[in-house]
Amino acid sequence: MMIHTIRAKLIVGFFLIFSVFFLILNVMVTKNIESSNHKIINDNLIGLKKNSTAYVRQSFMIHHFANDEVYFGQIAEEMVKDLQYDTSSEIGMYSLDGELLYSSDITLFATAGDDLKQAIEGKTAYTLSYPDGQASVHYSYPVVVDGAKVGIMRFVKDFTLLYEQSNHIQRTNITIALAVFAAAFLFSYLLSRHITVPLIKLTKASTEVMNGNLDLRITFRRKDEIGRLATNFSSMIEKIRSQFTKIEKDRDRLEQLNLTRKQFYDNVTHELKTPLTTIMGYAEIIRKNGEKDPIFFDKGMNHIIDESKRLHDMVLKLLERSMETEGSESLVLTDSGRILRDVCETMTIKAQRYRKTIHYEVEDGLLVLGHADKLRQLFINLLDNAIKYGYAHSEIHVQARRDSGSIGFTFSNQGETISPDHLARIFEPFYRADLHSKEADSIGLGLGISKEIVEEHKGSIRIASELEQINVYINIPYTNEARER
Repeated sequence: MMIHTIRAKLIVGFFLIFSVFFLILNVMVTKNIESSNHKIINDNLIGLKKNSTAYVRQSFMIHHFANDEVYFGQIAEEMVKDLQYDTSSEIGMYSLDGELLYSSDITLFATAGDDLKQAIEGKTAYTLSYPDGQASVHYSYPVVVDGAKVGIMRFVKDFTLLYEQSNHIQRTNITIALAVFAAAFLFSYLLSRHITVPLIKLTKASTEVMNGNLDLRITFRRKDEIGRLATNFSSMIEKIRSQFTKIEKDRDRLEQLNLTRKQFYDNVTHELKTPLTTIMGYAEIIRKNGEKDPIFFDKGMNHIIDESKRLHDMVLKLLERSMETEGSESLVLTDSGRILRDVCETMTIKAQRYRKTIHYEVEDGLLVLGHADKLRQLFINLLDNAIKYGYAHSEIHVQARRDSGSIGFTFSNQGETISPDHLARIFEPFYRADLHSKEADSIGLGLGISKEIVEEHKGSIRIASELEQINVYINIPYTNEARER
């Protein structure tokens, strides 16, 4: 319902407040005007009574008449004419029992009103009437001379001008009050629109956001609280959209990671199953035939030993991966160049089996704070990848040299170009760029472990691949004995 909106509540509230205020103001102004008019009339009539009473007493004193009603009746006509001129009022003279003796206008005094009745009873009174829109007062009081009542004087005085002025003032006040009321009501309406219109837009926007629409832009060209609210609301939508984008990316990444892990476990199962099947097969045949066939016995034992070694290598790499969250040992001063030369010489035999050669250029004194075993494992992993995935009859080049405050290691080999998509994920755990590789120990852990080793040594690693050339670049902070001490 419209009455439940903020705008409707504000308008109805302002309307009620101003209506009550207008009514109270109108009542108060009317009462004040009436009170003022009554006071003016009272003051005027009191003065009229004093003047007329003094005139009557003076007439009695000049003519040395006794204070009786007879003389009052005799001078009634004279006094009416004189007082009518002096007071600018219509006058009627009555006996003490209310009989009209003389009047300036018989039509005005033909009827006896409450004022005359009270004057007969010895009281002073007046009545106010509005014949034909004219305001007139009938004022009666007993005339007392030297303590004795001699008659009744009754005045009819016109106060139309006073009431016209009062009505004009009242109409002016009402007009001003209505103008103020209209201006205030208009202001309240505009203010309610100024407040509620942006709130309505914000409400619609919040509904859109609730329904999943985050492509909203709310801008109000105002610097008040509502403008700041709109700015904050837009910022909130932007942050929500950013969070949703991040969540979607994380979701996709998790889905891909789960898929990669599934592929990893499938590969691990296959890779572990293959040597185990070979070992079990030869073991069963040897147990059945024993040493009856020495040639087959030697061949089977050699296969069992080779497959056992291969299985052992795979299990070691899995264990290394499972221990990645364990605490690190303290770093010590280590000659990385010496370790790299030893690894290159050791891996030369395996390279020859793959019809490849290793050339290395390693400077002396390449000291780092690190773990000798982990650095050896890092170099073995990288050379092992270069050997297994490089082209046959190709050369593997290894360089290690100091550059400013770091040591740069470069491993280069010729091989199939790795696409940018694979390069972006090549360090992820369990990820393999070549899912169809038949290498037994290429289960997607070597580069992930290598990256962790480099980061543990406060270094960086990256891989570049173009034009069938693969380069691995590593930088590890350099140290020396003097710094260590």
